[in-house]
Amino acid sequence: MEPRLKKTVVMVGMMGAGKSAVGKELAQMLGVPFVDSDAEIERAANASIAEIFARDGEPFFRDKEAQVISRLLDGTPSVLSVGGGAFLRAETRRRISQAGISVWLKADLDTLWQRVKRKDTRPLLRTANPYQTLAALMADREPAYAEADLVVPTEAGFAIETTAEKVIEALTRRPDVLGTDPRDDTLSPDQ
Repeated sequence: MEPRLKKTVVMVGMMGAGKSAVGKELAQMLGVPFVDSDAEIERAANASIAEIFARDGEPFFRDKEAQVISRLLDGTPSVLSVGGGAFLRAETRRRISQAGISVWLKADLDTLWQRVKRKDTRPLLRTANPYQTLAALMADREPAYAEADLVVPTEAGFAIETTAEKVIEALTRRPDVLGTDPRDDTLSPDQ
């Protein structure tokens, strides 16, 4: 029987960790929708994340991001990819923990750098030394990411499918999140 998702799986981690790519693959494997909170924010604001940062600043963006994530958690169970800074807010971590399950895609600095260095869509890396900025962001953010419900390592050599399979493996240890029998919510352990 196919696995059945009971809660939204929220992909968290640094930019370049693969939250969107792995999230899309995971959603396909589980037969549920994939949602990207950044794309939802851009659609609602009719502007790119970089434009929102430039026009309104990071605090404004983070407030809107928290509102969008909360709304998405209230919907049908899905796979939700959130921006790298979203999980830093204690209120957002708490909300995700209550309504879903967080999965930290943990990658090392060199892997992240290889994945993001050629993209100019990362407003936080528009600095004189983007590698150093990425390293500082990683050091600042990892304590918050460490509060995720599950941690799944990802490496440069891993195929997207391999990482998605590792996430499913981790989720199967959580019957409150991923079940196989539609009746398993009502069965007692001795049945």
